[in-house]
Amino acid sequence: MEVLKYVIVAVVGYILGSVSISIILSKLAMGSDIREKGSGNAGATNMARNFGMKAGFVTLGGDMLKAILAMALGWLLLGRDMGVMVGGLAAMIGHCFPVFYKFKGGKGVSVLAAIALMIDWRVTAIGLAMFLIVAFATKKVSAGSITAAATVPVCTALFNLGTPLLILAIVGGVTVIIQHRANIGRLIRGEEPDFKPAHKDK
Repeated sequence: MEVLKYVIVAVVGYILGSVSISIILSKLAMGSDIREKGSGNAGATNMARNFGMKAGFVTLGGDMLKAILAMALGWLLLGRDMGVMVGGLAAMIGHCFPVFYKFKGGKGVSVLAAIALMIDWRVTAIGLAMFLIVAFATKKVSAGSITAAATVPVCTALFNLGTPLLILAIVGGVTVIIQHRANIGRLIRGEEPDFKPAHKDK
């Protein structure tokens, strides 16, 4: 019975993670596929670049919500630490490699934000602060995202929040950084463009 609970959390978490808010929103409300715009990434930043900040925030909120639901289900069935870990990992995998979209999804930043929120409010606050400081200083969202991805596991370890949550934070953070490997290359070469959202929602 216990194994079945793990399977349920993992499968449901993966399916929830595979739901792409940006693709659904862009097709239904914007009349085009976000994967055919800008960087081609199905994430909040590309939505904001092409359809405005409102679309970006709706995407961010929706992607965070699906991850929170996955972790909440895990909490309910498996207890806080193990449940949040399994649900969070499944949602992250689904978001980055969605079964509904040929396993090509987002970079995991929104899911990592939800993970940080479920781990501890202090981790969230410090991660958000680091993101804002670096993103505004460099004018590059990718730089802020990479910094925040490194901050979340470090803070989780410093606050001694337990092994399952630390594993979740490390895997989540590393996944986001790996998903940003092309951005890291452009940052090193000085080719990463500044963040410029669309002036109005289309």
